[in-house]
Amino acid sequence: MTLGFSVNELLPKARGGGQLKMGLVKLSEGEWLQPDPDVAARAQAFADHPEGIQLSPKGEAAAEELAAMLGVAGGLPGAAKAHHEDMCLLTRERGEDIYRLAGAAVAYPTDWHPKDKMGLPLAAMHAPIQGYQEQLASGVDYFMAKLRPGKIFGRCNWFIAPTPELRWIADAPPEIAFGKVTAQNAGETLYVRSERQTLRRLPETGAILFTIGVYVAPLGALSPANVATLGNAVKRLLAGEGDRRGSPFYAKSLIEFAETV
Repeated sequence: MTLGFSVNELLPKARGGGQLKMGLVKLSEGEWLQPDPDVAARAQAFADHPEGIQLSPKGEAAAEELAAMLGVAGGLPGAAKAHHEDMCLLTRERGEDIYRLAGAAVAYPTDWHPKDKMGLPLAAMHAPIQGYQEQLASGVDYFMAKLRPGKIFGRCNWFIAPTPELRWIADAPPEIAFGKVTAQNAGETLYVRSERQTLRRLPETGAILFTIGVYVAPLGALSPANVATLGNAVKRLLAGEGDRRGSPFYAKSLIEFAETV
């Protein structure tokens, strides 16, 4: 099983609700990053939001190693500007058994600001995610500790957003952002956002590179099977899990729309 580079291709591999799982698949080098990035759009996004690039002294060596591995100049910013994927560097201090965010170049955030996460361990970074600590934290920590250089793993997720923009910061309250959504127009007013995430260890510094490739499509542009999957997944969300991203204000309309496709 591999991972594609569109919402329609990614959704069948994503979790459909219920127990949190990493859901990792092995990727080859050729499957790692999107082959045809819009580098002009990436450069403009970082120019518009320079705060999307954060790098601590503890991440500088890893950033240089990453740029050299990708054959680009400019460290972490150069690597992220040359590819579709946002890139985050996780490092582990001597005497610690946890990884912390030491660098991030994020042009297309899904409602987060890199400066707020710098230096945090993984559990704290994921604290807003319902069930992460109880269901996933120990498994993620074990995977990170055992990940070997040369191995690439990927996973994907999905969100329902009120905008087609690749950069999504939920500034408006959900009752306003999703206020005009109905079962009749959900296909055009709801957007499915999927993150194609990959993990690999850099061989020299031992840092872990976490990449995030964002893809967005209108709900109505997806295959009938994917729309049905989303309708069922929204019904099965863990109690409270979807509230953080406004599901009470779109769920009924999405489910009713899915029943008509």
